[in-house]
Amino acid sequence: MLKKFLISSALCLFSQFVAAEPSVLISTNYGDIKIELDKKAAPKTVENFVAYVNDKFYDGTIFHRTIKNFMIQGGGFDANMQEKSTKKPVENEAEIALKNGLRNQRGSIAMARTMDPNSATSQFFINHQDNNNLDFPSFDGYGYAVFGNVVSGMDVVDKIAEVPTTSKNGHQDVPKDNVLIKSIRIVN
Repeated sequence: MLKKFLISSALCLFSQFVAAEPSVLISTNYGDIKIELDKKAAPKTVENFVAYVNDKFYDGTIFHRTIKNFMIQGGGFDANMQEKSTKKPVENEAEIALKNGLRNQRGSIAMARTMDPNSATSQFFINHQDNNNLDFPSFDGYGYAVFGNVVSGMDVVDKIAEVPTTSKNGHQDVPKDNVLIKSIRIVN
């Protein structure tokens, strides 16, 4: 009887662990940001992001665009402002994410993209304030897909958003001093 109970308890704990939403730790030269991803609300987007994390793609990239009271964006450029080669774009899940309760609110993480709604690859942004205008349908009928939320380290996001910026290599709002993403790792 005890043996069955122990096996049942172990299986229950294992299934809870497997079903848990993944979390990532973004380690920067300004501190750490922990983000819980929501694979139920944005499955393709989370799968895409986790693939880049597992490939250690983000190691040594920078937050290359920071706008106080808007967002901080990273995941596509190295410390010399050279754009990294990426995988194929992921389908825009802004509508499904919104239906599942994810909004572009302070502390949420979303995919960056071009004017093409299905162009998101590796770049992401963390909302520094509520940006409901980026939710589906947004200004272009598509919106920006949210796929998780900061659970600790919002003070680090605030510090990064305050960094003085300039223009570099044809890009605006680039931090004068690099905001380095040392690594992004799965932590559960």
